[in-house]
Parts: sequence; structure tokens; C-alpha cells
Amino acid sequence: MLCVEELLSVELFKILPKSRLEWICDRSQQIHIPVGEKLISEGDPRRGFFILTKGRMAITRLTEGVEMPLGQHEAPGFFGEIQVLTDEAVPVTLQALTDCVTYELEGEDFLELLHDCRDFEREIFRVVGKRLRGLESFIRNREKMAALGTLSAGLAHELNNPAAAVVRALKDVTPAIIELQRMNLVYGQRNVDDAHTQEWTKVRDEGYETIINNTLDPVFLSNCEEEILEWLEDYGVENAWNLAEPLAAGGVKVNTLERLMERWQDDPTELRDMGLRWLALSFDVMSIIQGGLRGAERISGLVSSMKSYSYMDRGVSQIVDVHQGIEDTLRLFSYKLKYGIEVHRCYASNLPKIMAYGSELNQVWTNLIDNAIDAMDHKGVLKLKTSRFEDFVSVEIIDSGSGIPAEIESRIFEPFYTTKPVGKGSGLGLDNVRRIVENRHKGAIYLESEPGKTSFKVCLPIALSE
Repeated sequence: MLCVEELLSVELFKILPKSRLEWICDRSQQIHIPVGEKLISEGDPRRGFFILTKGRMAITRLTEGVEMPLGQHEAPGFFGEIQVLTDEAVPVTLQALTDCVTYELEGEDFLELLHDCRDFEREIFRVVGKRLRGLESFIRNREKMAALGTLSAGLAHELNNPAAAVVRALKDVTPAIIELQRMNLVYGQRNVDDAHTQEWTKVRDEGYETIINNTLDPVFLSNCEEEILEWLEDYGVENAWNLAEPLAAGGVKVNTLERLMERWQDDPTELRDMGLRWLALSFDVMSIIQGGLRGAERISGLVSSMKSYSYMDRGVSQIVDVHQGIEDTLRLFSYKLKYGIEVHRCYASNLPKIMAYGSELNQVWTNLIDNAIDAMDHKGVLKLKTSRFEDFVSVEIIDSGSGIPAEIESRIFEPFYTTKPVGKGSGLGLDNVRRIVENRHKGAIYLESEPGKTSFKVCLPIALSE
């Protein structure tokens, strides 16, 4: 049984009279927790008020499947007051680091004690405020790191394909160029007249232009490839299928090949078909270079989006293009969007740029778009709509998900409140959105939801108030 001396070892209880201390002792139930066992798990219904008289307990929270340490309770101490006051599920897990002894006071008894003893009540609320600030600060930092990790993973995913294209281009183009140089030397030794050489180079240059500008219709390209393959096989070219595709990509016609190869068809040396291989390899090299260039441009575009997204090398507040911020965010989420989400843009053509905290505003778009993707279970329609009203701009982010139940709409912006499963959401994402929009930008955010349509509307002043 809990004794008065044990209670007085906790500073909080020294302000209570002896009669109340004895009252607590009479109503408290002893609980022994062996090392390694859990007293409470995250998501459990709230229990009572606990007085720890022996041992140490770890405080952890599940984040993306990993138990993250938040701190420890060490005897003599107390905990559980927040859940009794809020009547909400436990937001953390408590596990014994050593053999622990704790006493549980029922929630109703704790509330009676709180209301009857004003000094005790005042001290409890000081502790509650301090603990909530600490928990919120820790989770916000974890949220930022998790968001950074998500964006980094997405960026790595998006960079992988273009980076691989550049690597392939650099690897493939070297042997191709060496082979072209060898062919040029062999051809040059035959002292062919300039007029014939110019015919070849003219066809090659025209093919380069076709490949660079990508002017061929896919249907025409397929038909052209079949015709060229048939002609090459009739001509007697080995592995004709390997030449047909690049020759078709260069827009070369069969009658052109017949004209160019007319003088070489009876040549007993490799020159009988070397011109065809030279032309196909030239087009292959140009296609490889174009593929590598597109990859490099994609990498450059992603890096530019990331730099714009984070507003690096700029002041805290700056002139912000809202559309650009949304597009930068979408590019960083493209790995999530491309497999089942349609993005519909309804952008106002006259939307002005605004004075804002750019990187913070992009956090708003990140949270809202990420939540919309989750709400649709990665399949549906994401609509982005912007407009101007007097001295404000508005941004609506609308998803086709299942909607938010009416009974929880009023709580959706509360700190630590989340509808996501344990370990999947901290309950601070929308609270952070509200703080950035309302506190930092003196704007407003509105929610409308029904099955199949949820809209978050953000209204921001064009001129940022001090």
C-alpha cells in the first residue's frame, strides 16, 4: 500500500494537507511492472493518474514503424494527468527500463482532488503546459525530419531514371563514336568523290534534325520501320532489325537508301553495307545524346524545383508566385501521383504574386497535398484551384477521397488530433498548416467535406502584414 512518506518524496504532493495525502493512499492501487514490460501502449484508452515510486520508464512514440524515444519518467514522479484531463487516447508508450512500482489513482478521484485543492490544481496545470510544449516541440521536429525524408525519397526516386539515362548514354556513346571513326577512315581510303559523300552527309544531317525535333508521327514511324526492315533483308544485311529502327527514327525513306547504295551493291568488301551501318549508328549516337540530354534536363529541373521549393539563398519573406510553389511541390510528389492520381489544374490567369514566407507556404502545400493523396488511397482526382478576391488570393486543394466525418471536422486542426492509424500521423500536420496560414500570414483556412469531395481552401493576403 502507498504510504504518506512515499507521496512526500514527490515535490507536487508537499502542498497537500495530511488528510488528503492519506485519502490518496487509500484510493491508489499498486502496480508492479517488470523490466521490459509495458504499462501503457500508444493508442490505448486513457487510464488514471500514476505515481511512480520505484524505477525508470521509457516514453516512446511510433513514427513510420519505428519506436522513437521521447524521454523517461524516473521515480519519484507522476504521469497520466494529461489523459485524465482530456479524456483522450494515450499518445505515447510507457515501458519499464528497470523493475518499477507505480500506484494508480482513478481518473475520477484525481479530478476530485484537483477541484478541491486549488494550489494542487495550479501546479498540475503548470506541469501539463510544460510537458505538452516539450512533446509538441519534439514531434514537430520529427515531423520536419519525416517530411524531409519523404521528399528526399521522392527526389531520389525521380532522379534515378534520368541519372541512369545519362550514365547509359555516356557508356553507349563512346564505343559508337570509336566505330564511326573507324568507318570514316575505311571510307576515306577509297577516295570517293565529294558529291557522293555530300549526299550521305545531307541525309545524315536531315536525320539529325528529325531526331532532335522529334517530328515523326508514331504510326508513320512504325510503318517506315517495317518497310526499311524488308528492304534491308532483301539487300542482304545481317541483323537488319538492328538497323531498321534508327534509320526509321532519322526519317530515311527506302528510295533514298536505294539511291545511296546503288554504287556499293556489288562491292566485295565491307563497304557493300557499311554506309547503311554508318548512317544507322550516326542516328543511334544522336538518339543516345538526346536521351542523355533529356535526363540531364530532368535532373536540372528537379534540382531547380527543390531549390525553389525551399527558397534557398533568399530572405525570410519574399515575393512569391503561388502557382510556382504549388508546381514545385507537385514535382516533388510526382512519384506518388503518377500511378493513379489525376491532377486537374484550374489556375486563375490574373493571380498576382504575393509577399509571403515562401518555404513555410510550401510546407502548407506539402501537408495538404500529401493528406489529399492519403485520403484517396493514392487513386483518384486531385483538383487545384486558384482565384483572387479583393486583396486576397485563394488556393483550393480538393480530393475525391472518402471525406471527413462531420462529427470530427471541428477537431481536424487540433494539435495531436489525427484520424490516421497509430504510427502514421502525429496530429500536427494540419495544426502546422493553420499556424502558418493564420498566425504567420494573417490569412484563413476553411474546410468543406462530403463523401467523394474534400476541399481545403487557403486565403492569403496579397500584402504581408507585419
